[in-house]
Amino acid sequence: MRPPLSTLLPLSWVRGRRIGLFGGSFNPPHEGHLHIAREALKRLALDEVWWLPARHNPLKPSDIYADYQKRLQATARLARHPRFKVLDIEWRLGTHYTIELLQALAPMFSQGYCTWVMGADSFASFHRWRRWRDIAHMIPIGVFDRPGATLAALCSPAALALRDYRLPSSEARLLPEMTPPAWAFFNMRQNPESSTRLRALGHVAG
Repeated sequence: MRPPLSTLLPLSWVRGRRIGLFGGSFNPPHEGHLHIAREALKRLALDEVWWLPARHNPLKPSDIYADYQKRLQATARLARHPRFKVLDIEWRLGTHYTIELLQALAPMFSQGYCTWVMGADSFASFHRWRRWRDIAHMIPIGVFDRPGATLAALCSPAALALRDYRLPSSEARLLPEMTPPAWAFFNMRQNPESSTRLRALGHVAG
């Protein structure tokens, strides 16, 4: 049985605030992740970004992942900003999929304004996530451009299925206050760093 959310984080952290939930395996974390988090703060007028390292990505081989605690510690070292929190919520809840994590976090959603933050490369394969349509109906989604992923994201099955719920650029700042489904795509200067490249060079979290 999962522990109650109230034992893991106080709802006062959320009440009346605009929070970006930035999930990912961060294997390893890098400057591209940091760039997205900083842009999310600015573009969505967030009070905080919560980095939520995942146990692993179910769509990728499990043997590519560094130890969770090492990834968590590496993420905390990278995300040094007064408006960033790095939380091991997924580990403590024992969840394996984003839909499970969001279901566990659902009590927060009536307390403040939460937005799921993700890169365009992840959104391009969003339709492969477990119960992705339910995710889209649970929380607004901010998609931030990544090198080589622009067209793949904007032409993806998820983008096409949710096209009627995409906010125009002029209204994207309102995303955290929107009733889902709602999503926005943010064009921006892109940081080329990637976890795949770093792993190929032998860099691991730790």
